Amino acid sequence: MATTASSPSASLSPAELTIRGIILGAILTVLLTAANVYLGLKIGITFATSIPAAVISMAILRNFSGATIQENNIVQTIASSAGTLSAIIFVLPGLIMVGWWTGFPFWLSTAVIAVGGILGVMYSVPLRRALVTGSDLPYPEGVAAAEVLKVGTGEGGAEENRRGLLMIVWASIASALYQLLTFMGFVSAEASKTFRFGAGATTVSASMSMALIGVGHLVGIAVGVAMLVGLVISWGALVPMLTAAGLDANAADLGAFVGTIFKSKVRFVGAGTIGVAAIWTLLKIIGPIIGGIRSAIAASRARQADGNASLDITERDLPIAIVGGTILLSMIPIALLLAAFASSGPIAAAPGLTIGVTIAYILAAGVVIAAVCGYMAGLIGASNSPISGVGILAVLGISLILAALFGHNLPPESSKPLIAFALFVTAIVFGVATISNDNLQDLKTGQLVGATPWKQQVALIIGVLFGAAVIPPILNVLNTAFGFQGAPGAGPNALAAPQAALISSIAQGVLGNSLDWNLVGLGVAIGVMVVIVDELLRRSGKYSLPPLAVGMGIYLPMAITLLIPVGAIIGWAYNRWARTSANPEFAERIGVLMATGLIVGESLFGVAFAGIVAATRSDAPLAVVSDFPLAVPLGLILFTASIGLLYFKTRSDGGAPLRDTGDGTLPPREAGIR
Repeated sequence: MATTASSPSASLSPAELTIRGIILGAILTVLLTAANVYLGLKIGITFATSIPAAVISMAILRNFSGATIQENNIVQTIASSAGTLSAIIFVLPGLIMVGWWTGFPFWLSTAVIAVGGILGVMYSVPLRRALVTGSDLPYPEGVAAAEVLKVGTGEGGAEENRRGLLMIVWASIASALYQLLTFMGFVSAEASKTFRFGAGATTVSASMSMALIGVGHLVGIAVGVAMLVGLVISWGALVPMLTAAGLDANAADLGAFVGTIFKSKVRFVGAGTIGVAAIWTLLKIIGPIIGGIRSAIAASRARQADGNASLDITERDLPIAIVGGTILLSMIPIALLLAAFASSGPIAAAPGLTIGVTIAYILAAGVVIAAVCGYMAGLIGASNSPISGVGILAVLGISLILAALFGHNLPPESSKPLIAFALFVTAIVFGVATISNDNLQDLKTGQLVGATPWKQQVALIIGVLFGAAVIPPILNVLNTAFGFQGAPGAGPNALAAPQAALISSIAQGVLGNSLDWNLVGLGVAIGVMVVIVDELLRRSGKYSLPPLAVGMGIYLPMAITLLIPVGAIIGWAYNRWARTSANPEFAERIGVLMATGLIVGESLFGVAFAGIVAATRSDAPLAVVSDFPLAVPLGLILFTASIGLLYFKTRSDGGAPLRDTGDGTLPPREAGIR
């Protein structure tokens, strides 16, 4: 396969945004996005599409002449943007649940998804200079995707590539094999224990996901410790405190009671903490953002004056005038979409005022949410970012605006149009959130492989349009076949769609004046304290406690987050050893490649499993045994042993001397020796 070095100096115009790449990206978009929507609503899990798309792209394009690492990067960019946009399932089904829609109108649904996604791309263009090139955020999935592309296209020395590729393969096999065993029923996918703690009760749980260990390794110790602090606050303090009142009455099913308290109460505390952390984060990065906008304007002027040659290809964003113009022009279709809700209910009495205030809200919220979601992607990756928490904040904002305009405690026939309006606006803002979260991750990958930013940004828009066309038909199929829990006429096999149910209940709670604001206020207070502690630690020059990561630790279930701090601690210990090895740079890189493999294996298995679920229409198509009594202990032993062996192998390979010169050739005295 012909390859192109990642350095822009290696080639003036490497193949990048090609017709074949766009076609392949479109095909992968249909497959991966449909799988994500189906899996997310049917069994409550989704998977990151970036790395699977990169792997599939390399496997296909290697059969064509002139394929480059940048072209493969474009394919994964298109597929990952559309796959990430499938998170719109966290909002749109709410319109069915509240009884406003009976199905998903194709053009209306496509328009709201497309406009929100395109706004997400535009808002995040100037953020690239602030949060990617001008930041030390880890971007774990962006780095992982770049490492996969580099190794897969043969960059670096021959011996280094050989070892790195083998490490990715072994880690991928281990990760995928464990997932296979869980779905077969031989080992547990999660270990948990609920018990009385203090005056209440709590649960300790961990999802047996090797990908989470890999994410933890990549995000680093500061983020890992901050998430651990959030977990301690959530499950060590808040859950026991809030379960104390109903403990005796729910002693028969303690696990379900604790889970209900976490979902209905603690997550609102976490949302309050995330809100404070988001505002503080925005205030801290507002300078770099303004600097990024100024830099983008300066780059645009330089391009107009001296042509593209005046800018390195890795600094060529979409012109800032196009970005600003697209944002403003997008408000026209948004206004037309919102007008559909302005013809009934209380909004009909003041449609102009309502639409005008709402557009101002979308413009302002878009800036905040794009910055915060991009920052979250930089902290822990797009897959693990609490996007539903951002959805909570977005629906709170628009619901409060509507409550201020039309009041609380309206009769059902008046409140339903307001609730539907709030959900529709949240869907637009949610599109901004998901795409900005993914966009900066992809741009980080592009930075590491020498891609042209504007070409990636165009690819992201293409991916948004593909995804917007695919998602509504899939939603309609699922709604017809199963329906959604809580919706009028939902059957016994209705899909839970828990995030959509939560966001819908918040809109109903605000407009019905039944939301417990004390929980949100408690989260705000915790967020303020964490911000103060973080600032004091940063003044020492050695430590930090990222407030957003603490908020994520509170908001996300322990089963999802516990292994990220564990992976961060393991990665920290490994990197301490690597810095003392004979070749520190290579030792650290092969550790990154192993962690990347853990993510790759689970992601690829997710794609395959989604296809099997869709083909068989079964929740557990691979199940061989059920309620296997040794599943938990066997899973703990196998999981721990696998991680231990992989790190042992990584350390062995990372510590062994390299035998090539870095250009793919061997030193003369070792020629012919392997």
